[in-house]
Amino acid sequence: MKKLLMLSIGLISTSYILAQDITDALRYSMDGIQGTARYRAMGGAFGALGGDMSSVNINPAGSAIFNNSHASVSLGIFNTNNDTNYFNSYNSDTNTNVDLNQLGAAFVFKNTNTNSGWKKFSLSFAYDRTADFDNDWIASGVNANNTIGSYFVEYANGLPVDDISALPGESISQAYSEIGSIFGFQNQQAFLGYEGYIINPDDDDTTDNYISNVTGGDYNQRYTYASRGYNGKLAFNIATSYKDKLYLGLNLNSHFINFERTTFLNESNSNASSVVSHVDFENNLLTTGSGFSFQLGGIAKITEEFRVGLSYNSPTWYSISDETSQYLATSRQEDGSNINQIVSPNVVNIYEEYKLKTPGKVTGSLAYIFGRKGLLSFDYAVKDYSSSKFKPTTDAIFSSLNTSISNDLDTAVSYRLGGEYRYKQVSFRGGYRFEESPYKNDNFYGDLSGYSLGLGYNFGDINLDFAFSQSQRDYNYQLYSQGLTDATQIESKFTDFILTLGFNL
Repeated sequence: MKKLLMLSIGLISTSYILAQDITDALRYSMDGIQGTARYRAMGGAFGALGGDMSSVNINPAGSAIFNNSHASVSLGIFNTNNDTNYFNSYNSDTNTNVDLNQLGAAFVFKNTNTNSGWKKFSLSFAYDRTADFDNDWIASGVNANNTIGSYFVEYANGLPVDDISALPGESISQAYSEIGSIFGFQNQQAFLGYEGYIINPDDDDTTDNYISNVTGGDYNQRYTYASRGYNGKLAFNIATSYKDKLYLGLNLNSHFINFERTTFLNESNSNASSVVSHVDFENNLLTTGSGFSFQLGGIAKITEEFRVGLSYNSPTWYSISDETSQYLATSRQEDGSNINQIVSPNVVNIYEEYKLKTPGKVTGSLAYIFGRKGLLSFDYAVKDYSSSKFKPTTDAIFSSLNTSISNDLDTAVSYRLGGEYRYKQVSFRGGYRFEESPYKNDNFYGDLSGYSLGLGYNFGDINLDFAFSQSQRDYNYQLYSQGLTDATQIESKFTDFILTLGFNL
């Protein structure tokens, strides 16, 4: 009866609460434009160069460098290899996918008034995938100290039994859904643990302190992570040039989020003191969202050979929606018999839309052009990840999370270096990039570094480009935000092959 009376209030007061964490903010704040093959081969150092459809996403002035209308389309093969270490047990997993990662066109209009210094302007659109979420890995090992039972105990402590259990005659689905509507994510987790017999009240059914029925140490744990999706960006661009010396541009950007993740923990033990010997715990998340940002940029020709560029990326303002589902199965000993308990609510939790503001970025660029023989370019960018913010800030959970973001994240710099050498119709390219960790403690989440190589052939009005790039980042992944907070160490290596067809319009 208590739950029914509180239902109308609970739907309002707990509708945002889903245990988001810092990794959710980072996932949509970090940009890794895959781009055209030329862009990728040169490490993405295009802020002062322009003349490439992916350069528009770095510096909006880049489209005004084109002498003629131009379009390009890119297809990529993207491979992620993860080596995990969990309590000195090692696994290696690989995920490969093929995708259309870039598409764009720039339309150049030349000024017929020869007395005007404004020589031309361009209108363009450019789509780029800014993040690839396809990833798979497994962490397995023997945890001597911690169990999934502690996850449910931490969520349950402080909650009355009546608020985490089913009413008489109420099904698992009804109770799980109703508890989520009234009390939110925390009570749902406690409900799963209680109905799965993983936790019990410490003294009696009226207490708000709980103990785990998984005890004894040496827990065999196998954690599977699988995610799919992407973060995409569509830029609508306008740019112009003044006396072919100064180039200015503006982007209005539309962003798209599609992220799916499934995690599955299998834990077992043969401890004589443990009532529960086996736990399967699955969590599914679907996140969709859209956002808006803008960019301003300029490129100046100091001399015919030397160029400088400067661009500003505004924060991205996202509207995000989450859906979750869960599954729990346990095995326990009771009166000498083995009892299997399945807590499968078959309920999709749909949470109210919330906002996320990701940090802005400033990029400074240099480039030196060796006539028709080649070029060198360098980009340096600064991004303050601690300025990320979940909204509404009046929500207690988001307020606490924003404080953690401010305390744990930091300003990070990145730099990219690229070069190109041309011999007749053939271009040889290479690049290097480095990105600092967004965390103050970079032992938890390391820096990223990578190199790239590429070839291009110019047929006249058509060019064909190929790029190979590889980068690596080491980080720790914490299994759960509460209780079972042990982390697996992951060495991730990213290998890309990109083919681009470009042509003049």
